Amino acid sequence: MSLIELENITKVYHAGEISVNALKGISLKIEKKSFVSFIGPSGSGKSTLLNLIGILDKPTNGKMIVNGTDVRTLDRTAAARFRGKTIGFVFQNFNLIPVLTVYENIEYPLLMLEHLHSNERRKRVLRLLEKVGMTDQRDKYPNQISGGQKQRVAVARALVTNPQIVLADEPTANLDHATAFKIITIMHEMTSDIGTTFIFSTHDSKIVGEAEVIHTLEDGAIVKTDTRKVHDR
Repeated sequence: MSLIELENITKVYHAGEISVNALKGISLKIEKKSFVSFIGPSGSGKSTLLNLIGILDKPTNGKMIVNGTDVRTLDRTAAARFRGKTIGFVFQNFNLIPVLTVYENIEYPLLMLEHLHSNERRKRVLRLLEKVGMTDQRDKYPNQISGGQKQRVAVARALVTNPQIVLADEPTANLDHATAFKIITIMHEMTSDIGTTFIFSTHDSKIVGEAEVIHTLEDGAIVKTDTRKVHDR
């Protein structure tokens, strides 16, 4: 079974008497340990599709299986628990908690994992702080660091739970080339080490160039899919 299976997924938003068909019959499969990119113009449905895969929203119609679970059947509590164990998120607007330090923001998802000892939490956070080059900023608050640094923290936070799936909305948009390359390298290491699958919505050629599967969306539908072997990257 594929890690993610979507079959004829639609998403309709209603605003008064107006209906917007954000997704129109999306069908796709995503395998474990893969790099997948959604590309397309603004309004094409990329972010909506990420939100559905991340169980932040539910489809209007269609079948959606994530890691063997029919996520349409999950209530809010079960969905939150499933996300915490399975999915990491990198949001375009960072979504860092302003009253927490850099260290505490990265550690925060680990506090939801009751079985994890404090020593293991510290080990994971320090490792990722080093990998994203933020060790010397660990005690600062989000309003004290740059946009690019916030993005590094957001990436580290997404990876700290060793998730099976990471969903990223423009993950390198605020990064210089060297830092973006470092982030992509970390993601490849996570795929090799624990089998994390990365799914991106992006316009960044650095990310698109790393993808094994590229789905092009237009007006809520997948209009093209390109598949490349790992050694073609």
